[in-house]
Amino acid sequence: MKKTAIITGGSRGIGFGIAKQLVEDGYTAAILDKNELKDYHENFNQLTAINPDCMYYQGSITDKQEREEFVSRVVERYGRIDVLVNNAGVAPKVRMDILEMTEESFDYVVGTNLRGTMFMTQLVARQMIQQPWEGEKRGTIINIGSASTTVSSTNRGEYCMSKAGVFMLTTLFADRLAEEGILVHEVRPGVIDTDMTKVVHEKYSRMIEEGLFPIKRWGYPEDIGNVVSLMCSDRFVYTTGNYVDVDGGFHIRKM
Repeated sequence: MKKTAIITGGSRGIGFGIAKQLVEDGYTAAILDKNELKDYHENFNQLTAINPDCMYYQGSITDKQEREEFVSRVVERYGRIDVLVNNAGVAPKVRMDILEMTEESFDYVVGTNLRGTMFMTQLVARQMIQQPWEGEKRGTIINIGSASTTVSSTNRGEYCMSKAGVFMLTTLFADRLAEEGILVHEVRPGVIDTDMTKVVHEKYSRMIEEGLFPIKRWGYPEDIGNVVSLMCSDRFVYTTGNYVDVDGGFHIRKM
């Protein structure tokens, strides 16, 4: 029986890179994404070429009804959820100094990146608890955080705060769910070549050239997918509540 992995925000970028890797690993991917499938059908076709049973549902993690409808359909179709990858996230629509940040921008970013992730995790965890154990665990939950968890960007403070919250969310669920056989991890991408980073591509390319990143290249969605693949495997079962920086060594403090 194939295992089922939910990937939120899986239509493109990091989410699609994760989905593709997990499908190659033998999972059936169930994608929840606010984008219309017609705009990303080429990506989804890559998944169904490997596993025709993959599923796409247009909806948002910020909407309670859409979350519940999606999870219900996944369980009805596949019988269980083995992996949840909380990848869906947004950046501020307009970057503003923290002294100028609006409440609307704060609510938009934190509402998706933290609140949406919190209640998506809660919903899927409740389902996983009802499932029988598979080997040493019932399920795996992976939160896609960010280097911005600990790095200050005063022109997008709402994003930094939301990702810092994801760190504590990971810690709390790891603590609560360990006895239930559900492992919870976090991946912290650095500068990854996606649509989200297009607006600052020149800036980050210059930083890479200047040596701010020990591994002197852009990161790619495949780099994230490879780490998620390991975390979902049976080779990663005696750790929970930890994070892995996938940032080319950017987190290293140097003198």
